[in-house]
Amino acid sequence: MNQNHSPDHSESRGRLLRILGVGFGLAVSLGNTIAAGIVRTPGEIATGIQNPWLFLGVWVAGGLYALLGANCVAELGTALPRAGAQYVFSHRALGPYPGFIVGWSDWLSTSGTTAAVAFVIGEYSGALVPVLAGKTVAVALFVTVFFALLQWHGLRWGSNAQNVTSLAKALAFVALVVACFLLGGRVHVEAGPATAGPANATAFFFAVVLALQSVMYTYDGWAAPVYFSEEIQETARNIPRALFGGVLTILGIYLLWNLALLYILPLPRIAGDIFAMGTAANLIFGPNGDLIVRALMIVSMLAGINAYHLMATRVVFAMSRDRLFWKVAERVNAGGTPTVSLFFTAGIAVLFIVLSGTFKKLIDALSFFFVANYTMSFISLFVLRRREPDLPRPFRAWGHPWTTGLVLLGSVVYLVGTIVADLRSGTRASIYALVILVASYPAYRLLRITVKE
Repeated sequence: MNQNHSPDHSESRGRLLRILGVGFGLAVSLGNTIAAGIVRTPGEIATGIQNPWLFLGVWVAGGLYALLGANCVAELGTALPRAGAQYVFSHRALGPYPGFIVGWSDWLSTSGTTAAVAFVIGEYSGALVPVLAGKTVAVALFVTVFFALLQWHGLRWGSNAQNVTSLAKALAFVALVVACFLLGGRVHVEAGPATAGPANATAFFFAVVLALQSVMYTYDGWAAPVYFSEEIQETARNIPRALFGGVLTILGIYLLWNLALLYILPLPRIAGDIFAMGTAANLIFGPNGDLIVRALMIVSMLAGINAYHLMATRVVFAMSRDRLFWKVAERVNAGGTPTVSLFFTAGIAVLFIVLSGTFKKLIDALSFFFVANYTMSFISLFVLRRREPDLPRPFRAWGHPWTTGLVLLGSVVYLVGTIVADLRSGTRASIYALVILVASYPAYRLLRITVKE
């Protein structure tokens, strides 16, 4: 019998290819993290924080949180080198149902983010190419399906696409920042009348909480390399390198981006501007500035779409191996792609795009689980250190239990502050998140009944 099967048609069960390097880990970290959020977040933060040092400080705080988190996740990812990331950690340490909550919410959140980002690509494309104006949904569907088909050919196709798009993104961001500093001096906008800050200490506290909420959401994605622990070569060495290298690179880009923005625009002008860098670019490049930034963001978001597909697919694949999802999702083609998991992932994203007018509340609710899932991972580290002290740990979290306790405390404070701020604002995202959490149990029981061993 001929054993040379093509990547498109030959399928086995549960065989991923260990062919990725640290370069891919850095690329998927950047691709998954730096997206549309960095454009609108400075304007949101400046609305409540009028001090430039504090404005930059919340970005540093977000980076420190990510570094401490990477310190914990590096230990978990090298001790449990399996595809699926935080789902794997929670399932091993806390049991099937907590693992299911983490995996289910992670998969839906990432697929929903794919839809949201693809939708923004469609909107930006209409501004750049007139013939695409008014065809936002069609462009979003095309981008989502295109990257799914690309990855269907195999892991090398998906990883090469990630490397190329992430490199283009990083170079474009650096080029725009350099242009701001080189050309921005002649168009620097003087500060106008100071905008009134928070009226009292309570208002100031919630302004900081909301700022940190926006920043931490913008940093989300730094843990991307551990989704591929089973596919990265020399896991013990390359996973920590990819995690720490990715976080430091993202922190550097975010700080440079905001410093460049402050160099041209004062905080009162940034406040409330959901496209502040476009405003700054218009001052530097004239009427084409806005289009340049939109083109940069499209490149940035294309890298994100590819990363989201890759990551969400690994979560479904991992859940199916543990019989928390249908067994058919274990199928992997000869190119190393979990094809059925990819089909489910792209299908959910397409559904979200089609329902784009109504799914925003769902995405807002699911975004609550991003930090909640990190919290479960940090708890898992404590549990596994105590319950499985002899588990091989090629990388041990520096400063544990103090550093782990600190980042866990920060996560809990963040979640509590987010719930309180959410209830005060009346957006009810945390209530919807609670509803999703409650609804997860019948979904868990149903899958346990219907999934066959």
